Amino acid sequence: MKKTLTLIGLVAASLSLSAQVSFSDNFDALTAGTYIGPTSSYWTTWSGTEGGAEDAQATTAQAFSAPNSIYFSSTSNNGGPQDVLLDFGGQHNTGQFNLSMMMYIVSGKGGYFNFQANTVPGQLWAMECYINQSGAFTLQNTNGQLLTGTFPTAAWFEVEFDINLNTNTWNVLVNNTNVGSFANTVNQVASMDIYPVNSTTSGGNGQAGFYIDDVSFSHIPYTLPAVNGAAINLSGYTGLATQQKQVTATIRNLGTTAITSFDLSLTYNSGTVNQSVSAVNIASLATTTVTFNTPITLVAGNLPLTVTVSNVNGAGADGDITDDSRTVQVNPVVAAANKIVVAEEGTGTWCQWCPRGAVFMDFMAENYHGFYAGIAVHNADPMTNTIYDTGLGTLIGGYPSALVDRGPDIDPSQLEAAFMQRVVVPGNAALVNGATWNATTRQLDVSVTYTFSAAATTAWKVGLVITEDSVTGTTAQWAQSNAYAGGGNGPMGGFENLPNPVPASMMNYNHVAREITPNFSGLTNSFSAAPAPGDVRTFNFSYILPAGWDANQIHLVGLLFDNTGRINNGSYTTIAEAVANGFVTGTPVSGVGIEEPGAPDAVVNLYPNPTNGNTFLTLNLDQVQEVDVIITDITGRVVASRNYGELTGAWTLPVYTEGFAAGIYNVQVRTGNNVETKRLVVE
Repeated sequence: MKKTLTLIGLVAASLSLSAQVSFSDNFDALTAGTYIGPTSSYWTTWSGTEGGAEDAQATTAQAFSAPNSIYFSSTSNNGGPQDVLLDFGGQHNTGQFNLSMMMYIVSGKGGYFNFQANTVPGQLWAMECYINQSGAFTLQNTNGQLLTGTFPTAAWFEVEFDINLNTNTWNVLVNNTNVGSFANTVNQVASMDIYPVNSTTSGGNGQAGFYIDDVSFSHIPYTLPAVNGAAINLSGYTGLATQQKQVTATIRNLGTTAITSFDLSLTYNSGTVNQSVSAVNIASLATTTVTFNTPITLVAGNLPLTVTVSNVNGAGADGDITDDSRTVQVNPVVAAANKIVVAEEGTGTWCQWCPRGAVFMDFMAENYHGFYAGIAVHNADPMTNTIYDTGLGTLIGGYPSALVDRGPDIDPSQLEAAFMQRVVVPGNAALVNGATWNATTRQLDVSVTYTFSAAATTAWKVGLVITEDSVTGTTAQWAQSNAYAGGGNGPMGGFENLPNPVPASMMNYNHVAREITPNFSGLTNSFSAAPAPGDVRTFNFSYILPAGWDANQIHLVGLLFDNTGRINNGSYTTIAEAVANGFVTGTPVSGVGIEEPGAPDAVVNLYPNPTNGNTFLTLNLDQVQEVDVIITDITGRVVASRNYGELTGAWTLPVYTEGFAAGIYNVQVRTGNNVETKRLVVE
């Protein structure tokens, strides 16, 4: 084993808790089979128990520098039991830190390691690196994804972390090539934890196997000058060309004296924005964020954006000019002309993970206004629209889930990535909403005009959705179940600070799907003749809005479906904006009607139908009633039955048909004194 430890000088405790440290180990002095923990003051295990199942052993099976390396493996989806720590000689949040190691990922297997931020492991993860069997890696922490890329498999490669802790610049290199940089939300390191895991929940196959050799790290501490302000991060600049964005800069005090004032300048696209900051008190090593009052307008092209801090405490130049500026490259996505991307999210007040959907839907609406239309389709709660809920339920696998332009089922946290893929795809027509609105009679007439720039077929369809923001209620069914309460499942847009459930009095529901017209799939035979470029078609929709709906919170979402059922383009306006556009007379869309929550008696639906597995029964009850379900085969024999007790409101109930023979069944639903029978086909 080759190991060096160098201590160079001492730095005052107020400036740094560690002296310069360097360490390297290639395991070659060990006998094969020897545990590494007992042989080194730097290697240990997660629990501190060395020389056992958690520890790693030297092996000659593979080595970058012969004869030895160490091997980690697991066939458990949860990983382990090996769990090895490499101590970095202190808790470092300033200075220059470098770590390098050789890795060999066994073919068909994956691996994992992380950086702990604190000297006591398990308190705070600075970074986690997941490597799956294809070599794809993801760097992340509890605040989200940091970087993705690929590592070689079945070959030795060097992975290096080159980290400027002063400016929070983390560079990742593979075989001496920089594969990405990021600013870390946890800018501190204390140890590396190596753990064999390749979980299926992270895209793995449950099989972990990798070798490590020639491990080294170094930390060069930083001596703080008296006065020093550093620009360490920029955010808020991502988006679409033509969008206005207010950039936020993170400033760190890398001096010993508290910062009370400073000036900032932001340069982008040949323009400069200046802002002065005063009446602050930033302690040594603390940070503050400043959002520029003047927004920048994103333009197409890959351009630098630079923020510079100056005149700290009125002193002009500070004690270290090398960290005064931070530059990022801004290359906004260019949206297709007249494009509106439509996202439909399945949610429910009963769903403990659905606050995640609410957070990401609000994020998208705020950050991509004018390019995005969000629709929250509620299930089994007072905001349920049965037609919409039933249709969406056939396309999603659980709650919360989302569809972007009726594409694949995704988690709401993936909305932005899916949006970026669709917003660049040109629509075949531009959609414009028009309207007339009578506040006294609550008569709303909507026109959606489709101006085609590319050909379509007679199989294409049109439709209209009404959504409402700031929807509230008072009963227990309006309370939002919340798995994020207490913060145990990480931050989630403030829901971590709210109870479980969140009381109805504290909830405002946005993007609520109130109506979809004429149905979930669009108007059959919308186009009697195939639209050609230059054609203009207009469709009219009429409603009487219920008194409980706030017309000032209503949005109108026009839809254009292609022949596969995907949403090709959309429109998105308030009622006032549509009225300003003017109503255009066109083809009336028949079969229009508002479905209010709590419709009379029981509105009963089955989906999927036909089914080759389980199906679901949806009910919408306007009052408390006892519910019985009896299923009979074609001969009248009862094959299943269940009493669900007393229910009210909207419900989605599972009907277990996996053991049923293929054929036709009658599903009899008794609600109080009413009986309704639905035919179910099992394939």
